[in-house]
Amino acid sequence: MASNEVNIKNKRARFEFFIEEEFTAGLKLAGTEIKSIRSGKASIMEAYCVWQDGELWIRNMYIAPYANASFYEHKTRGDRKLLLNRKELNRIEKFLKVKGNTIIPLKLFLSEKGWLKVQIACAKGKKLHDKRDDLKEKDDRREMDRALKR
Repeated sequence: MASNEVNIKNKRARFEFFIEEEFTAGLKLAGTEIKSIRSGKASIMEAYCVWQDGELWIRNMYIAPYANASFYEHKTRGDRKLLLNRKELNRIEKFLKVKGNTIIPLKLFLSEKGWLKVQIACAKGKKLHDKRDDLKEKDDRREMDRALKR
């Protein structure tokens, strides 16, 4: 089996949002999509999740076209279905009913069995002053680490 060689992260997610709850979901993909992701040619920086017809979909996730594909090529930014349990879907649906809440992807990775998984989070957007507080805390931690090294 393949080891965890795919590790695509959304680095700005924790800076832009307050993370409340995290879930791990499977993705419904075509053959060329998974091959392109395994080669590391994907991005979830602009991606977000939407609730549609009782299902959760990930939108605006970029997967580069597979170089060795013949006539069939996938859409680079098409909607892809997330695979979750009904209990988890019900919790997410309830969370999304509150204004200002959203679902964002945090990370793409391979499970122990070799299946591609996406870690998603229930999140609330941060205001500018919240982001400033985070930057201040980060700078303070950096200064403390520098002082301890001396």
